[in-house]
Amino acid sequence: MADVDGDRWMRVTGSCRIDTGELEWRATRSGGPGGQHANTSDTKVEVRFDVASSPSLGPRQRARLLERLGPVVRVTVSTSRSQARNRELALERLASRLAKALKVETPRRPTKPSRSARRKRVENKRQRGARKRDRGRPDWDD
Repeated sequence: MADVDGDRWMRVTGSCRIDTGELEWRATRSGGPGGQHANTSDTKVEVRFDVASSPSLGPRQRARLLERLGPVVRVTVSTSRSQARNRELALERLASRLAKALKVETPRRPTKPSRSARRKRVENKRQRGARKRDRGRPDWDD
């Protein structure tokens, strides 16, 4: 579950937390077939987070989120029959999306195999080829 500090802050990463007052909630009726309960209760939950005007984000965090997710992040959940559970799931998914977008990927540095690794590879290929050559039909001349 998303780490919520005293129902006031939602912890996204170690250095990023968002005031839950900045989140905009909306509950609507879930679609699809169902009985009397499903047709009358608002269990589908949508949470919106305005990245562009959030005071909880630093300038680098805001720039990264705007670049990767856009000015508004929206999560919709209707998997559970309970609105409370759908709210929890929506918070978790929002925190997960924000954390994934905030993650800084380290650039890959291409490397070459070492001389000994190349030598071992060629030797293994040589041994494998010899083993395959030995699998041929036996000579009846012997």
